[in-house]
Amino acid sequence: MIQKLKKYSTTNTLVILGIVFGVLFGSFLPELALQQQVIGQMFISFLKMLVVPLVFSSIYVAIMGLGSLEDLKTIGLRTIGLYLLTTALAVMLAIIIMNIFPIGEPVSSDGLSYSKASEIAEFSLSAMLLSFIPTNIFNSLSAGAMMQIIVFAILFGIASLHLESHRQQTMLDFFTAVTNAMLTMAEWIIKLTPIGVFSLISYVIAEQGIEVVLGLWKYMLMVISVLFIHGIVTLPIVLSFFTRINPYKYLSVIREAPIMAFSTASSAATLPVSMRIVEDVGGVDKKNASFVLPLGATVSMDGTAAYLTTAVLYISHLAGVELSLMEQILLGVTVVALSVGVAALPSASLVMMVVILNQVGLPVEYIALIVAVDRILDMARTSLNVTSDLVVVKIVDHMQKKNL
Repeated sequence: MIQKLKKYSTTNTLVILGIVFGVLFGSFLPELALQQQVIGQMFISFLKMLVVPLVFSSIYVAIMGLGSLEDLKTIGLRTIGLYLLTTALAVMLAIIIMNIFPIGEPVSSDGLSYSKASEIAEFSLSAMLLSFIPTNIFNSLSAGAMMQIIVFAILFGIASLHLESHRQQTMLDFFTAVTNAMLTMAEWIIKLTPIGVFSLISYVIAEQGIEVVLGLWKYMLMVISVLFIHGIVTLPIVLSFFTRINPYKYLSVIREAPIMAFSTASSAATLPVSMRIVEDVGGVDKKNASFVLPLGATVSMDGTAAYLTTAVLYISHLAGVELSLMEQILLGVTVVALSVGVAALPSASLVMMVVILNQVGLPVEYIALIVAVDRILDMARTSLNVTSDLVVVKIVDHMQKKNL
């Protein structure tokens, strides 16, 4: 354990250096920074390469390891309940802070347009529910449709519990080997993290430009403040309440996963790293991590929910529309409900923002004012999404062990 902790601490130091040098490189040599984007893209591609087989095999192994539908129901309800709790707390925090510090002066929407808005269909609950069910699992696997893969893996695992014991063991041995192989590959890719982070950060800085960031500094400061407070205050309180452990000590040892999430802006791409780290140095049982984290990469969206709430309230101020307390509460409920439908991919929350703005009757054109810094904020909110996953998996692991 100590050796593994030292290994990750060394990598963390190099990653932080990668971020610092990436910012400097992107600021002073933007042309070169833009040209080397392929290095960061290769790094993310290597991570995403592992996601589909890792999610499918790990969930299958976790369900087989549980051994009964009763145990599956217990861990499933705890996981979903905790994810909804942390997401609701993130939304509530965003509403409170935006009411205390209501930023955003009314501006005209004349001349503003958001081209993606016309491409987005109106939200439909039935369509969202149907999208969870794979009509062709091979298409779902090739497309990386995470929720469909998770649904099939759960049903496949439950069905396997009804097989003869020797067939169960054969299946379990095979998928356990797949999971272990994927995690071994994840260890190799983790060693490339400093280089990948340097490339990704420098590209983002070069592409966005410091001027754009400075022009929206109040908005960015508000979003990052909400995310930061939730990450260092709310989540540690929740972790301490349920487990009685030192939350900051735990968050310190697993910090490489949120750092990775910040650089990749993808919960899915970070999943192999999260699973490797919580098992190696986080003290989480492999069986619990295999079930909770893949699910969290798809449905746990604390950062996204907090960001959407802050952004929608900011847009309401820009549009000169004051939402009542009840309307804000309804907004919060809508965000919590819809955050499950946000794909674990960069900038998918912009799509969800259009849906929410239409729901509350605000003009989508104002997104054009904030879309310039979405990539940078996407990195921050993804980091919080992953932090929330790591907190929930620790709580669930503590509860499951306590019941033994």
